[in-house]
Amino acid sequence: MGAGHAHRLYRAGRSPVHALPPHTKLAAAFAFVAVVVSTPREAMWAFGLYAALLGVVAFLARVPAGFLLKRLLIEVPFVAFAVLMPFVAEGQRVDVWGLSLSVEGLWGAWNVLAKGTLGVAASVLLASTTELREILLGLQRLKLPPLLVQIASFMIRYGDVITDELRRMRIARESRGFEARGVRHWGVLAKTAGALFIRSYERGERVHLAMVSRGYAGSMPVIDEVSASRAQWSYAFTLPLAALAVCVLGWTL
Repeated sequence: MGAGHAHRLYRAGRSPVHALPPHTKLAAAFAFVAVVVSTPREAMWAFGLYAALLGVVAFLARVPAGFLLKRLLIEVPFVAFAVLMPFVAEGQRVDVWGLSLSVEGLWGAWNVLAKGTLGVAASVLLASTTELREILLGLQRLKLPPLLVQIASFMIRYGDVITDELRRMRIARESRGFEARGVRHWGVLAKTAGALFIRSYERGERVHLAMVSRGYAGSMPVIDEVSASRAQWSYAFTLPLAALAVCVLGWTL
C-alpha cells in the first residue's frame, strides 16, 4: 500500500481502540450502524443508549467531545432535509408552536436525525482511531474487491495533488485580476473545471504507464499483513453486541 497518509480526522494515540486491527474496527462499526438502522424509531430511549455506548468508546479512545462534535457538522445537509420533512409530509397534522406539522413527518425527521447522527459519530470515531492506510488494509483483509481498494488508495494518494493543482489555477486567475462575482463569471469557472479534469486524466495515464513499466499487472503488493486474535475480535464486537441487545429490547418492549 505504500507509506501512510495522515488525514485531519485521525487523532494519534495509544488507546485500546487504536490498538485494534483495522478490519475488526471496520466490521464492528458496520455492524453497529446496521443495528442502529434496524431499531424502531419509536424506541427513543434506545438511541440514547446507543449514544452512551459511543460515548464510552470515545472515552476509551481518548477522543475529546469537542473534537467529535466538530466533526459531526458534516451532517448539516441531512439536518436541513430532516427539518423540512414535518412541513412537506402528508397525513395527520398536529399544531406545534402555532405551526401545522405532519405527525409522520416528525417521526421521519427524528428517524433521520437520530440514526444519521449515530452513524456519522461511529464513522468519526473509526476515522479518529484508524489511519487511512490501515483502513485500506482492513478493507483488503475483509475481502473487498481489490479494484475498489486500489481506486480508494489512489483517491487518497492523489486527492491532495489535485487540490494543489486547483489552488495553483486559482492563484493564476487572481494574479490576472479575475474575481468570481456573479453568473457572468461561471463560464470561466467551468473552463477551469474542464482544464482540471483534462490535467487529472492525463496525470492518471502517466501514472498508469509508470506502474505498468514497473511490473503492475492489476493488483497491488501487500506490504503489511494484518491479523486479529479471537480476543481482539471479541473486544471490537463488544459495541455492536451491546447495541444488538438494546435493539432487541426496543422491539420487544
